[in-house]
Amino acid sequence: MSGRRLIVAIDGPAGAGKSTVAARLAAKFGLLNLETGAMYRAFALKAIEGGVPFSDPDMLEQLAAVTSIALEPTPSGNRVLLDGKDVTGRIRDAAVTKAASQVSVHPAIRRWMVDLQRTLGEKGGIVMEGRDIGTVVFPHADLKIFLDASPEARGERRYEQSGKAASPEAILRDIRERDERDRTREQSPLKPAPDAVVIDSTNLTLDEVVGRVADLVTARLAQAAD
Repeated sequence: MSGRRLIVAIDGPAGAGKSTVAARLAAKFGLLNLETGAMYRAFALKAIEGGVPFSDPDMLEQLAAVTSIALEPTPSGNRVLLDGKDVTGRIRDAAVTKAASQVSVHPAIRRWMVDLQRTLGEKGGIVMEGRDIGTVVFPHADLKIFLDASPEARGERRYEQSGKAASPEAILRDIRERDERDRTREQSPLKPAPDAVVIDSTNLTLDEVVGRVADLVTARLAQAAD
């Protein structure tokens, strides 16, 4: 790793469990968990509050130019700061999550966010999850994971996580729509990096997924120590 600390990239579609796996890896190995989804949601929240149309790339780019996003690790997870204000709880709203997928399709916004993510993670010692970490943000990451699962399995997990606030059919429809946007967007489409380890979690428990990824991290650390 040439004197740099470990960088772990975890990519995959919505509902695959990336955030939970990244958080548990960070806690286990003492890594900083850089939540890209939280960063996009924070920006989407600012767009909502400012009344900026999600379909207007020029206005969104102007908004990004005056936006500050930071992550502060705590024992219970990251605090998300938007222009210095804690918005950790607010960015989990369903409307904000949906808006994040809409603002993130614009090339200018993705370029801005990639630059920010690289700055935050340039010293290593991080685990970063998202949809283009191993392909775009950190193509030279020490370990790349692509965490996948069937739409039905991901929809069921989201249904349980939501407290059954929406119908399973509606959640599955949203999952499929998100997949279509993520996989077909012009800038940084969702796909595994050529050297990524693909893990299909459809029939795996969370503990089993974390165990498999943790074994890969341990092996990578052992290689670096040789």
